[in-house]
Amino acid sequence: MKFSVSFRPDAETDLFNLYEYIADEAGPAVAGGYIDRIEAACMALATFPGRGTSRDDMRPGLRTVGFERRATIIFQVSGHEVLIVRVLYGVRDADRILHDLLDD
Repeated sequence: MKFSVSFRPDAETDLFNLYEYIADEAGPAVAGGYIDRIEAACMALATFPGRGTSRDDMRPGLRTVGFERRATIIFQVSGHEVLIVRVLYGVRDADRILHDLLDD
């Protein structure tokens, strides 16, 4: 069974900001390639949404998965949908930020 994948506005903003940051540091081609790979990783969750680390302790269906050792994709699986909640880049204390995000 294939799941649908969608992005919350905060995750879309994260990707836009990440593109801008990388484009300033390494150029638009590098930034575009990196964002394309993150989006492909997110869309791949449609075929295997159980990957990553379960964070049911914070919210039922919540999971995190690392991406290329620098980014963390936070997503929630509910029914037949994968919702990309946030995409964090270069965060050392993802758990603290994750707690803060869920308190909103």
